[in-house]
Amino acid sequence: MEQLRWGTPDKLRGLLCELVSWHSMTLTEGEREFPGKVQEMLRDLQYFRDNPNNLGLNEADLGRRFLTALYKQKDVKDTIVLISHFDTVNTEEYGDLQPFAYQPEELTKLLFDRIDELHSDAQVDLLSGQYLFGRGTMDMKMGLAMHMGLLEKASVEKWPINLLLLTVPDEEVNSSGMRAAIPKLLELKEEHCFHYKLFLNGEPVFTQEPGDRSYYIYSGSIGKIMPSALFYGKETHVGEPLSGISAPYIASFLTQRMEWNLSLQENVMGESTPLPVTLQQKDLRLEYSVQTPYRSAALYNVFLMKRKAEEIMEKFEIIAQEAAMACNQSYQGVCLKQSVKPVGEVRVLRFEDLQSHAIQKFGRELVEKVKAEVQANFNWDDREKSLRIADSLMIECQELAPAIVLMFAPPYYPAVNSSDDLLVNNCFKYLKEKGLEKFALPVKQVHFFNGISDLSYVNYQDDGKGWTAFKVNSPVWGSSYTIPFDEMAQLQAPVLNVGPFGKDAHRRTERLHMKNAFEEVPALVEGMIKMISSSRNKIP
Repeated sequence: MEQLRWGTPDKLRGLLCELVSWHSMTLTEGEREFPGKVQEMLRDLQYFRDNPNNLGLNEADLGRRFLTALYKQKDVKDTIVLISHFDTVNTEEYGDLQPFAYQPEELTKLLFDRIDELHSDAQVDLLSGQYLFGRGTMDMKMGLAMHMGLLEKASVEKWPINLLLLTVPDEEVNSSGMRAAIPKLLELKEEHCFHYKLFLNGEPVFTQEPGDRSYYIYSGSIGKIMPSALFYGKETHVGEPLSGISAPYIASFLTQRMEWNLSLQENVMGESTPLPVTLQQKDLRLEYSVQTPYRSAALYNVFLMKRKAEEIMEKFEIIAQEAAMACNQSYQGVCLKQSVKPVGEVRVLRFEDLQSHAIQKFGRELVEKVKAEVQANFNWDDREKSLRIADSLMIECQELAPAIVLMFAPPYYPAVNSSDDLLVNNCFKYLKEKGLEKFALPVKQVHFFNGISDLSYVNYQDDGKGWTAFKVNSPVWGSSYTIPFDEMAQLQAPVLNVGPFGKDAHRRTERLHMKNAFEEVPALVEGMIKMISSSRNKIP
């Protein structure tokens, strides 16, 4: 039998360290180069030397690509898709150790001389010798390394099931890699007549509370949406403050009601979404002056489990109307005391209403020109472009002011869950039983992965209304940002996340539990895949 390149814990550790050493921070040249390096590594495997067409690099955006690597067994339709991402967040928090952030072995050794700089839990883990530190060790290059090892072993041992490895860029920002990969998954499905059996992600496992020693698998992934607002007041000189109404004043009423709003929290199957928070609130002016700030904006983060975009927009609108009412009452009270006539009442409108008003006033051609001018500014990301498009339209439609314009800004991650799926339940039973039997590892189920993942873009369930509200209220929709909702709905297979245990993702002390990552989880996932393949005629 062919010798496995990544078939032992030490070899898997070496693979991980090599993958981590390839800098691939989001929106860098390293991210663009990374999938080509993985492709070259996989090309050395005998299976892909014999089947070179089963390896493919595919365009995402901004010169970035995603990689597909297919192990295909003859006359077998059942296919498991192995999903990972290879981009990482930045490394600034490492300070003078930043050059070693992508060198796990060296960094872990160096931290012994800096142990007093670490928090107590990280100190204990470093001294235990059980953890490997470094950016990307946990989130999530170990997931990719494990999938590469499984792919190799399946190809050598001729497992009776198809495995499609999919690794993508940009999960950490907009998930453009996964969104671009959806049509490719459908294309491969049709080309090979695949039956997608399971979408299996390898995102890392998080502790549920300090000191938690349990190992978790996730039968779903939490959703995230960003209801946002443009606040458009009436400008005035600071010497005549009541001759206008400032945008920060209007914004304060909505932000106070959005932050930690319990009505936007979901509780499903004993789990709760984190409370909503404000991710950004700012003035849209580019310079200082004594003119009062009459245009500002805010982005709010809302997590999802069952709710769709339409329901969130409806709740957001109710909250905004309450905020506008309170703002108007407060403002009019001040005007009454100062014997000043109010400049107007703050109204609430959705972006779709603003756009319809602008089209009726100026025509669609002018509205599209305004959007194109904003899109031409490559220094602005999709969030900034969303706000600027609404702002540009309001400048031309000041008869609507003062106003709160409600919209959605990217990204949008629909929630996904397969906790009721028979195959997923069988997988959990297998992992729980074998985890204890082989490794004395207590395996528990969590219904929603709370770190946000690319699983959000498969197995989409909707009646069509939920995403329509997102589409018509997203200023950048159809230009710099889209989501393939229709295609996602065609990828109907359960989701599951089984990844390595680690701690402190996105922090200086990001680290990976080595025994769990290099021995326990690969063995459990291998056994689970073999269980699925051997019982594929029994489990629907």
